[in-house]
Amino acid sequence: MSSLQEPPLLEPLLFEIEGMKCGGCVRAVEQRLLGQPGVRQASVNLLTRTAWVDVVSAEASQAALLHSLAGLGFQARLRPSDAELPSRRQRLQSQNWWQHWRQLVVALGLLLVSVLGHLSLAGLGALWIHALVATLTLAGPGRPILVRGVQAALAGLPSMDTLVGLGVISAYLASLVGFLWPQTGWPCFFNEPVMLLGFVLLGRFLEERARFRTGRALEELAELQPDTALLLLGEGPPRPVRVGGLRPGDRVQLLPGDRVPVDGVVRQGSGAVDVSGLTGEPLPVAAIAGTELSAGSLNLDAPLVLEVLRRGADSAIARIIHLVERAQARKAPIQGLADRLAGRFTLVVLALALATLLFWWLLGTQLWPQVLQPAPLAGAHAGHPMLAVAAETPFALALQLSIAVLVVACPCALGLATPTAITVAMGRAARGGLLFRGGDAIETAAGLRAMLFDKTGTLTRGRPLVTAVEPLQAASSDRLVQLAASLEAGSRHPLGFALLQEAQRRGLELLSVAEAHSWAGQGVSGRIEGQSLRVGRLAWLEASPSPELLARQALLECQGASVLAVGGEQGVLGLVAAADQPRPDAAGVLTALRGMGLRLGLLSGDRREPVQQLGASLGLAEAELGWELRPEQKLERILQHPAHGALAMVGDGINDAPALAAADLGIAVGTGTQIAQDSAGLVVMGDRLEGIVAALRLARRTMAKVRQNLAWAFGYNLIVLPLAAGVLLPGYGVLLTPPLAALLMALSSITVVVNALLLQDGLQDLR
Repeated sequence: MSSLQEPPLLEPLLFEIEGMKCGGCVRAVEQRLLGQPGVRQASVNLLTRTAWVDVVSAEASQAALLHSLAGLGFQARLRPSDAELPSRRQRLQSQNWWQHWRQLVVALGLLLVSVLGHLSLAGLGALWIHALVATLTLAGPGRPILVRGVQAALAGLPSMDTLVGLGVISAYLASLVGFLWPQTGWPCFFNEPVMLLGFVLLGRFLEERARFRTGRALEELAELQPDTALLLLGEGPPRPVRVGGLRPGDRVQLLPGDRVPVDGVVRQGSGAVDVSGLTGEPLPVAAIAGTELSAGSLNLDAPLVLEVLRRGADSAIARIIHLVERAQARKAPIQGLADRLAGRFTLVVLALALATLLFWWLLGTQLWPQVLQPAPLAGAHAGHPMLAVAAETPFALALQLSIAVLVVACPCALGLATPTAITVAMGRAARGGLLFRGGDAIETAAGLRAMLFDKTGTLTRGRPLVTAVEPLQAASSDRLVQLAASLEAGSRHPLGFALLQEAQRRGLELLSVAEAHSWAGQGVSGRIEGQSLRVGRLAWLEASPSPELLARQALLECQGASVLAVGGEQGVLGLVAAADQPRPDAAGVLTALRGMGLRLGLLSGDRREPVQQLGASLGLAEAELGWELRPEQKLERILQHPAHGALAMVGDGINDAPALAAADLGIAVGTGTQIAQDSAGLVVMGDRLEGIVAALRLARRTMAKVRQNLAWAFGYNLIVLPLAAGVLLPGYGVLLTPPLAALLMALSSITVVVNALLLQDGLQDLR
């Protein structure tokens, strides 16, 4: 026997990383994580600043991974998967708004000082004051950018901070040489680093504000769980306690208007509960004793006493939030391409900046001498021109243009193009009861060409209902249902549950049963009012049923029903047919999916007649149906399906798990089993199929936004980089100054994020 063993399955790690600013940072972090032993996969999200790491051995210790990232200049911390949901105050503190507002104040202050210096106000006209302000700027607000830029460059993975830092320090050092040694003739433009950093910090503040809005949907989902609950202690009054302190078995009181704090079961009271915050279901559900409620549901009209089933960290809403957070760190394939390009883009920009410097210094001004400006008039700042639009020497012009090239390039827009749209879509979809497993699931959903469905519990309700009652021997239909339901009262069989529901619908009281016994695969027997009765298969009740009975049974079965016979001492008393009913929205959903260009099919383990009956009612051709299929046969159909594109499988049961995992996209309905949901790339919460259509429309709109953002990011760089390099300077006098380049760079990132937010405004129909 081989001694080789499969590596142990370890839970993926989710890290929060500070300091990432562009796609180059994303690429650097991914490469560093993938280079660590024991790491199989790593996926980094620039927008949420998280890293999802799939580890296969204990070699990939948390300490080693954190240390490796610290070597790149990125501070990281592990986000525990079982942590309690933070309180509202903690969530607000976690945004660290004071730091961002301080960043804005510093940026505006730098810009104000630079403008006053140009206007020679408040004694700021002296060149030494500009030198002092620039020095303090680099040592203060500019220091983190310079440090991160140097660390990334030393690691061989230059980032956006490297470009900005190189531009800022080049302008500062050149100005310092010209200030200390005027005989060199070098220009002095100390305002360059001041204005550059001012615009960069202003842009990052605005970008951070826009980022916050992209995650607002997930924040609103977290706010559905209250911070406190009313704990019942013996006969005393209820006491307010933190939700994190509740444990299974505790009892809490819910007043009208209260949110359910944790998952629990109703023990006292009855009323209506709004679950739309979690599942998107528009109609409230009836809550009575024994009803399970999920955290985040809203109690509408009556006091309830709830027994806690799971603590706050294990509640349904906590699991949804953790699932979405992890999914946001899993990128779409198209994002991986953008990140790879952004990682190499920085090197291209560095080469272009060097080429620009050498060209205009050594050759450009000789070819077009008119690009150099005359010396400033008396009273102007010598060697310190307004907004750096003038250059007296070839070196001064070359330096300004090369700095503009460094600053105007924006790998940030490339890095943000995909995750902004993906994050907005995931958060908003979660509020509508649609849970994507990652950006890859959204991209796959947008490209679907075919979709296969399971039958029971997916296209049907999964709960048989009585469809026909045919009494014999002069027995009434009510009497027949009453006898059958009484015998089935202790049974867990789905058909027995259908009989009990029918008796309840008719308002029939159950009768006392003696000597009850269940016969596996046959039915149940017992004595009612002294009479021996049986309910089950006709062949079990009658060894040789009459042709009339057989004909009646065959007619009911042709309609897709399962038939139970009710018999007594005098023979068969009647037949009861029960069938699994189609979901009321199934036909409309299939029609909508066909309208979206998808090919459809049905795979079922049920008998041929019910499958054909359901297919006919839903408009499916017989060639699109499969019946009496075992799980391995469903899997084989999936693998051999000629989809000519991405294929999805929709199911809810344990036997659907292999097919869900094998399809390009597995879709599990929210009422399905946990194993089915764990095998799926998309989970539709609630008892509704319309969510599938909404999810596909959302995915297509999301990928359209991704393509728009990528087109903008690539187009922006293709246009502004040549402008910054001075392509239009000789013929049109167009010069892109470094401060203006910094402003354009910031606006490009903001544009991408704002465009993604427009997607959020268009998703209101998910609720």
